[in-house]
Amino acid sequence: MLIEILCTGDEILTGKTVNTNYSHMASRLNEVSLKMHWGTIVGDSREDLREAFEQASKRADIVIVNGGLGPTVDDLSQEIAAEAAGVKLKLNQAWLDRMLAFYERRGRTMPPNNKKQALLPEGAEFIDNPIGTACGFAIDIGNARFFFTPGVPREMKRMLDEQIIPRLLEMSGVKKLTTLKRFHSFGIGESRADQMLNDIETDINKEFVKLGFQAHYPQLETKIVIQAEDKSETEEILQPIIETVRERYGNFIIAEDNATLEGSILAELARTNSTLATAEMYTSGAISARLNPPVGDPDPVLRSLVSRDLKELSRAVNLTLQEEAICFNTESAEKISTALRTEAASSYALATLLNIDRDKDGIEAGGDIIIGISTMGGSYCRKARILGGHEWVRLGAIELTLDVFRRHLMKLPIDERIDFEKR
Repeated sequence: MLIEILCTGDEILTGKTVNTNYSHMASRLNEVSLKMHWGTIVGDSREDLREAFEQASKRADIVIVNGGLGPTVDDLSQEIAAEAAGVKLKLNQAWLDRMLAFYERRGRTMPPNNKKQALLPEGAEFIDNPIGTACGFAIDIGNARFFFTPGVPREMKRMLDEQIIPRLLEMSGVKKLTTLKRFHSFGIGESRADQMLNDIETDINKEFVKLGFQAHYPQLETKIVIQAEDKSETEEILQPIIETVRERYGNFIIAEDNATLEGSILAELARTNSTLATAEMYTSGAISARLNPPVGDPDPVLRSLVSRDLKELSRAVNLTLQEEAICFNTESAEKISTALRTEAASSYALATLLNIDRDKDGIEAGGDIIIGISTMGGSYCRKARILGGHEWVRLGAIELTLDVFRRHLMKLPIDERIDFEKR
């Protein structure tokens, strides 16, 4: 089955918006063994869209179109799809009623131009969008089956997983159940992870077990795709693999599947009814921002201090030290975190100190990171050095701080070396 992804929009074509939707769709299709053959980007031009649809219909069996389902004049997917299929647009009253209810629940009046989103090509198969106002649809154009998805990433992702991929698997003749298991880790590089797990995918099982990695520094995502006859067989194949990955990765696993590092921290703070205060250098407040709880949940971060000046951080927590005593070392990190916890009256305090180095030519060449943790039971410290440019070190410092705090909360060792550290 030949598959093409066709992304629309001038902002994508001109590079003003990075096309992350394409990479997500292509990755998800590959994970379930649906092979991609073409990827196309086309702007918001009637003529170009029509030509792109016609060309795709001649070379592909399946075309997934992303974007162009909004209410504005440059959203043209429904209209051009109808023209290419040789049919008229028809109002889908059920979807219009849902849109009206969507706005009513929010105490708003639906703008008149949103009605356009309920106009679908006559005879098209409706594809639901439970979290937005742009429904999807499927229709035959030429010899290809076209699936139309909204450009909003979270809406596209849900529609792809829940509705389009199951349809494609059925159309491709894949009768087996496809299951994806994901592990998120910090501290293990992609090459070492591949060595650690190189015996999971073998010649014997490669038809139904697929191992993959996706590095997005500072985290690594390890993916296991299983194809089996049913849930029972899936569990039989998958469970030993899960146990193997957990055993070999050990404490470097920060989350699994849809869970996140920050989510596990927030859950533990909520479970113990604990609070936190943070002091950060060169991170622009990213550590406390990552610990932003879901709407409606209590916010555990009582205070967040951000500065690029160590002495300013010390003054902000009323730490009265002699000027010469305030320097970049573990003692300062522990004293700042302890003073911050006292000043904020929080259960925990984190102080992340960062010092960026430059070589003789003034080029950023790495950085030293010192993390101080203060608790009611005492203070702890973790020091590391990461080589690289400013952004590489900054992202490493943010992730290392969150991981060290996770480890402390989970009673795991906080000083295990990571692959990104200079030995």
